[in-house]
Amino acid sequence: MRAGARLYGIMAAVNLLAIETSTEACSAAVHAGGRVCARAEFAPQRHAELILPMCEAVLAEAGLRLQDLDGLAFGRGPGAFTGVRIATGVIQGIALGTGLKVAAVSSLAALAQGIVRTRAASHVLAGMDARMGEIYIAAYAEHQGAAAAVSSEEIGRPADVLLPRDATWSGAGTAFAVYEEVLRARLGDRLAAIYPESYPLAQDVAALAVGMFARGEAVEAELALPVYLRDRVVDAVALQP
Repeated sequence: MRAGARLYGIMAAVNLLAIETSTEACSAAVHAGGRVCARAEFAPQRHAELILPMCEAVLAEAGLRLQDLDGLAFGRGPGAFTGVRIATGVIQGIALGTGLKVAAVSSLAALAQGIVRTRAASHVLAGMDARMGEIYIAAYAEHQGAAAAVSSEEIGRPADVLLPRDATWSGAGTAFAVYEEVLRARLGDRLAAIYPESYPLAQDVAALAVGMFARGEAVEAELALPVYLRDRVVDAVALQP
């Protein structure tokens, strides 16, 4: 059996609960034997109210209980501070209660995965409004159906963040809604399309998480930590001003 086929078999067998609350969109999903059950709602400031009932709903639809799961996943940011903390706290709580390992998935990667999943584009600049005149941004390219990072995650002013120097990209996320003019001017003919109303969703967190579990990248609950980007400086790879 080829390595790719073995990996697909491992991924398909994973029963996984995933949540994503880093933006205005609140979502939960279960990946169960290759099938996905998902709930999502655009609900600013209601994530704490909605996320646990969503988890219960997708588990019920999948016919699973917590004890039937092989792992957990969450959108670890970057994103809104409160939303990222909610996802972290909920998943850590479930993980501590069940002993399950956790895949901490980049919310920017999940945003890009949504574009890859719908076949809208294979090269995605995932960008989210970070408030305070800044954006979160990173570049991704499709590899075997998954959004693979080709740059580091960055935060900065849209006029200053580093952008890809080659290829043609599709922009996704609220950064392209709020700062479309600036980003279009900087990217020029390297920007093929924009999807400004796209948000990271739990079903795409789950899609990336099954690969992380297959590669042994899941961690214990206490190591499943949020990422805010404002707390650190990141290096960009293969980028230019």
